[in-house]
Amino acid sequence: MFGTARSPDTLAAARARDARLGWLQADVSRAAEVKAAVEAMVREAGRLDVLVNNAGVFQFASLERVSEALMRAQFEVNVYGATFAAQAALPALKASRGTIVNISSAAGHKPAPGGSHYGASKAALESLTRSWALELASDGVRVNAVAAGATETPGFDKMGLPPEKVASAKGAFVAEVPLGRMAAPGEVARWIVALADPEVTWVTGAVFAIDGGMSLT
Repeated sequence: MFGTARSPDTLAAARARDARLGWLQADVSRAAEVKAAVEAMVREAGRLDVLVNNAGVFQFASLERVSEALMRAQFEVNVYGATFAAQAALPALKASRGTIVNISSAAGHKPAPGGSHYGASKAALESLTRSWALELASDGVRVNAVAAGATETPGFDKMGLPPEKVASAKGAFVAEVPLGRMAAPGEVARWIVALADPEVTWVTGAVFAIDGGMSLT
């Protein structure tokens, strides 16, 4: 198994956390870096069976206050990055008749004030999921998405908010979840693993809401 990280510090932390994985530095918003990383993985492993497009950026801002930089960052990672990774992995995935799992969000189909551009980027990813599923079906490559709800990840700490605002944001998300809490990362990861299972041969083009009922509110 391999993973990528954008910054040297993040890469070092990832390697320290789990040395069993092969970690490579790549910014998914840069096509050449992604291509080089994927090719290195395939050379070392000899094949590629699963691509998980997990890199993501989420920052909230109203239409009145949203900046060009904020919009670009979210689409360049959430949409372009997933596309660059899928393109780079495609020859190997066709050879193995593998699978792509895109990580979307409840925001991709659940509107929220201040979340329009993040939601739009995830709605685009869900659209890519369905289109790629049709395009690649004849190659035996399945494409699905997991639309996660509020999950306890370091992403909240990267929103550029002071700690008290982060706590407030988490509280607002929990208030929309019928099960009354945020998910642990493992609760979402188990569904990614399930979709990547080579024995799951009859599921493609699906977007699975793994969100504690958040999409229902």
